[in-house]
Amino acid sequence: MGTDSDWRPRTSRLLSAVDAFVVIWAVVGAYVIRFGLEPNVELAGSEPNYIWVSAAIAIIWWYMLGAWNSRQSRILGSGPDEYKRVAAASLWLFGLVAIFSYVFRIETARGYVGIALPVGLVGLLLARWLLRQHLHLARQKGSSMSRLLLLGGPSAVAHLAASLYSAKHAGYVPVAAYTPGVVDKPTIEPESGLPILGHGTDTRSVLEAIDACKADAVAVSAGVQLHPNTLRHLGWELASRNVGLIMAPALTDIAGPRIHTQQVAGLPLIHVTAPTLEGGQRVAKRLFDIVVSGILIVLTAPVMAIVAIVVKLDSRGPALFRQARVGMEGEHFQMLKFRSMVMDAEAKLAELHGKNEGQGLLFKIKDDPRITRVGRTIRRYSLDELPQLFNIFGGSMSLVGPRPPLPREVEAYEHDVRRRLLVKPGLTGLWQVSGRSNLSWQDSVRLDLYYVENWSLAGDLVIILRTVRAVFHSTGAY
Repeated sequence: MGTDSDWRPRTSRLLSAVDAFVVIWAVVGAYVIRFGLEPNVELAGSEPNYIWVSAAIAIIWWYMLGAWNSRQSRILGSGPDEYKRVAAASLWLFGLVAIFSYVFRIETARGYVGIALPVGLVGLLLARWLLRQHLHLARQKGSSMSRLLLLGGPSAVAHLAASLYSAKHAGYVPVAAYTPGVVDKPTIEPESGLPILGHGTDTRSVLEAIDACKADAVAVSAGVQLHPNTLRHLGWELASRNVGLIMAPALTDIAGPRIHTQQVAGLPLIHVTAPTLEGGQRVAKRLFDIVVSGILIVLTAPVMAIVAIVVKLDSRGPALFRQARVGMEGEHFQMLKFRSMVMDAEAKLAELHGKNEGQGLLFKIKDDPRITRVGRTIRRYSLDELPQLFNIFGGSMSLVGPRPPLPREVEAYEHDVRRRLLVKPGLTGLWQVSGRSNLSWQDSVRLDLYYVENWSLAGDLVIILRTVRAVFHSTGAY
């Protein structure tokens, strides 16, 4: 495998085979569970039997997955589109089965449909997830990637290149840049190191650059100095050459649900809605926090009791540690944790400032001498944070949100960083599932602000599921 386009047809064939296997497995399994191995089960009042019905459903299901473009290479490996299309195709199929049964008064066995749909849908989603993990591993090694020519202004090209390099799982590798209309005409982009293949503003020069770098797609970013007619002709030429065209507007850290496209006089206008920070979603988030934290408190009570006893026996001091943190809208609260450091840890902080390994306002030491033996273990698996469930139940924190900051950190915040305080801090968040203590201060701030701008209940559920994996891997926990 390589960065050329040979991975696309190969992956498409693999997905076709996997989809076929899963849908056949689902309908055959539903048939056997509902009817056993009897081969002559017939629909009431109709000649066809369920063997033919199962065959028809399997074939139509497989074709619908293709018709909904769930095997398109551009949606594989990143984002929720692939899963949404698989779910949409499956639900549409069984919706049509229900409508067909109603219109023609066919008594379809509910048990059969009730088994085939959920089993098949879960199987398809699980198979896609497993294939995505395989694709991620290949892309981390530089395989199964689309070669990308970046077209735009110098700063926009540098930013886009940096973003793509940090997200290899998306499957795009920048191989060259093209900066039309640049006066000084450099040959190397200084920040990304990409070769600059030209600066002309005509379609022919751009096409020559595409041929020179053998690009699979062209990403048009901000600052591109090309006439709209030139871009339109370029799009036609790219389509004839089977080269993709990607528009990369100068919008950073804006999630898909806030972006809407509207056609006005032939122009695709992108509307960005304001962040939803109040209203029904906030009430639903609070109810979700109360219910889930309450359940988790009951379930983890034995674990918390054991951890409290072990912490108490390991070193002198209380089992619980209370620390002032800053919550929503700057309100202070007492955050609860199991004590993982020696009693006078705060007093020793000044002595250790010279050994600080954190960036920005964060204070971190990988081998902090203040951490106790038990503390190191409970930190590795985030057991020290279990008492924060009581903070969540009480309302000072949320299950998902920005990292709860210290008052001294908030005092040093720049104006933009204060937007972190528009929502409640969380037990987990994007910072938790993206590296934890391995993150730089800038990355931590960027992830927190992204969450504030784009949070939703569905996003919270995804973060919670990713947290479980992050905790068991214990990556960046110290």
